[in-house]
Amino acid sequence: MEKFNILKSVPANLPMMNVDTDMIIPKQFLKTIKRSGLGKSLFFEMRYDEQGKKMNNFVLNKEPYNKSSILLAGKNFGCGSSREHAPWALLDFGIKCVISQSFADIFYNNCFKNGMLPIALDEKQLEELIEYSERKEVIEINLPEQKIKLGNKIISFEVDAFKKKCLLDGLDDISLSLEKSEKISFYEKNIQKTKPWMN
Repeated sequence: MEKFNILKSVPANLPMMNVDTDMIIPKQFLKTIKRSGLGKSLFFEMRYDEQGKKMNNFVLNKEPYNKSSILLAGKNFGCGSSREHAPWALLDFGIKCVISQSFADIFYNNCFKNGMLPIALDEKQLEELIEYSERKEVIEINLPEQKIKLGNKIISFEVDAFKKKCLLDGLDDISLSLEKSEKISFYEKNIQKTKPWMN
């Protein structure tokens, strides 16, 4: 998993509440177990018309937001079914941080497990970021310092210490298990001697 440290981007604003995982990546694109290739289908029904052409009025189809790595979203982002394809699609598009007032729990945790940073802020703080989005100005997300820098202003955010460490070190669940490989090997060898009937 790619390490997350400092991220700079013009944020893209998607001011919709209750964006569910089917809106993020519709069910017809869930046939794959690969994490790559899903970005083109992100927000498919909002990004494309019936002929498959990009709709110019959707934020992620406009310059410079089509290259944004930070997404500003409405309350309860990522609700609905617990599909891990949702953060996969966002990441494959290039979005590495989602900022909202609130997130669905499963989506929130899936973000961290895939190297994406979800940040919860209050309404006033989010409105300040939206102003920067409208002006097409770059903001900076500094995970080590837990700060969002916009011009001369700084907004602090909270993040669980363990989840923060995993993002900074690029550790997913498999990597965390591999860090304990020596202890696992020792246990397996030892249990063959002490409890041979378990083999």
